[in-house]
Amino acid sequence: MKKTLTVILLISAIFIYGERIIKLGTLAPSNSPWDVALNKLSAEWEKISDGEIKLRTYTGGVAGDERDMLRKLRLNQLQAVGVTGMGLRVLFPDIMALQLPMVIRDTQELLYVFEKMAPFYEENLEKRGYKVIIWSVVGWAHFFTQKPVVYPEDLKKQKLWVWQGEAREIQIWKELGFHVVPLPSTELMTALQSGMVEGFTTNVIQAAASQWFGLVNNMCGMNWAPFVGAIIISKREWDRFPDELKPKLLKAVEDVKAMLEEDILAANDKSIEVMTKHGLQISEVPEDAIRAWEKEVKRGVEEHLVGNTVSKEAYDMVQGCVTEYREKKKKETE
Repeated sequence: MKKTLTVILLISAIFIYGERIIKLGTLAPSNSPWDVALNKLSAEWEKISDGEIKLRTYTGGVAGDERDMLRKLRLNQLQAVGVTGMGLRVLFPDIMALQLPMVIRDTQELLYVFEKMAPFYEENLEKRGYKVIIWSVVGWAHFFTQKPVVYPEDLKKQKLWVWQGEAREIQIWKELGFHVVPLPSTELMTALQSGMVEGFTTNVIQAAASQWFGLVNNMCGMNWAPFVGAIIISKREWDRFPDELKPKLLKAVEDVKAMLEEDILAANDKSIEVMTKHGLQISEVPEDAIRAWEKEVKRGVEEHLVGNTVSKEAYDMVQGCVTEYREKKKKETE
């Protein structure tokens, strides 16, 4: 009995103090800013923990689409994920309130609103068992299509890829007259090659790094919607980390986040440069076209999403932050 107890204690000691592998999946391509940041974070965490905590990353969708990765996170097959806002909203739908099309106008406005909303999102994600390690403001989603898109009618003539599994939004697109093709993101390249899909919506870094833009040669210059993401870890896993290490681990996160923000700004500019060099045409969108898009969005968002996919509470919170920011800017210019 004594020998058995000794063995159990030894096994427990190895489990608690031995090497801990944190498997993290992400769609971010290899050598992208997120991949570089994750490699840096992995090295820092390993150093801080004297080799106890190792972050092993699976980039480029190797671990599956975002829904696949989130399922693996729940099953503990992954302990962390780097996901876009589309993945985050699976965990907490109200995150979508920040990313609704044409609600937020520009990057400075987005940063202001995001800072105000982050505590609300973090609290609710923790209630669901997830700890946010890094928030990332990626930039803006744009339409990338085979034929130029300026007005809504231009897009309605083309087959647009949308994320599979978003039944309500798929229905809204259809009711507004758009031709959408729901697929996992991991199948987009094949769909573009076959002609099943003629356009998609993403940020410029993803479009360039994934080479999706190589199969379309037009980008709509209008900021369609904010593109945000996060690296999250299972709270179950985070709670197992030694308490004395957690402040040091989070300090390393802040340092990596500062580096990531700079790299993303540079990567956005570089991505546009590379894609235009290879034939991408960017269509400017005049004011009358903006108003036409806003009319379409208002129908889709306020009539179908608010109160259903997104709570009115979260929607009103974002709207309040937007109004607050614009009033401050107005006072500064008076």
